[in-house]
Amino acid sequence: MNNSKPSGNDAGLRIETAADFAALLADLEQSPVAEPMLAAAALSEVRNGVITGEGPTTAGRIHFSRAIDAADTAMVRRILLAGGAEAVTRAEADALLDIHEAALERVDGGAFDDLLARAITHHVLAASGHSVPARAAALDPTAALADWAALEHETLGHEMTAWLQRRLARPRCQHAALFALAAWVGVAATWTASIAAAIDLVA
Repeated sequence: MNNSKPSGNDAGLRIETAADFAALLADLEQSPVAEPMLAAAALSEVRNGVITGEGPTTAGRIHFSRAIDAADTAMVRRILLAGGAEAVTRAEADALLDIHEAALERVDGGAFDDLLARAITHHVLAASGHSVPARAAALDPTAALADWAALEHETLGHEMTAWLQRRLARPRCQHAALFALAAWVGVAATWTASIAAAIDLVA
């Protein structure tokens, strides 16, 4: 892995091969201290692979462009778990939403959408000063999100609300997995109005 030149990811790393990407994952998992920008860089590479269907994260398998498959989701989960026990960071949350927006199709049985909702909720609640479980427990697909995220009872700070509204208001963020979060900060009403307007236009 060449660290001397940037390749479009936030950590300024140049990841050209599957070996480079594997080395980045190893660095993340072996680091005694979580490095959010390295995690965001790894997630950025996953996004690149989702967009093109090619590159270091898709080596050795058939991958259609603009699709998230089970291997992508497994990589994303691995990257997030390498972040340690602390809450999902803003850099990671932004990178996850970028992946979500890049994909037009899911071929992983809904696993990415579940992971996305858990990770974004974990970040939002923790950054707003609310108690959250350790990262591994929060991202566990066998545990109910409602067991630790009672969205209707929580309040967010102004900055967090503004960030969440800005991210969820983007057209490609209109997805069922994020609808509860959107409703929480008042974005869902805009989605509903947009959908109604589209139906009226077609009619």
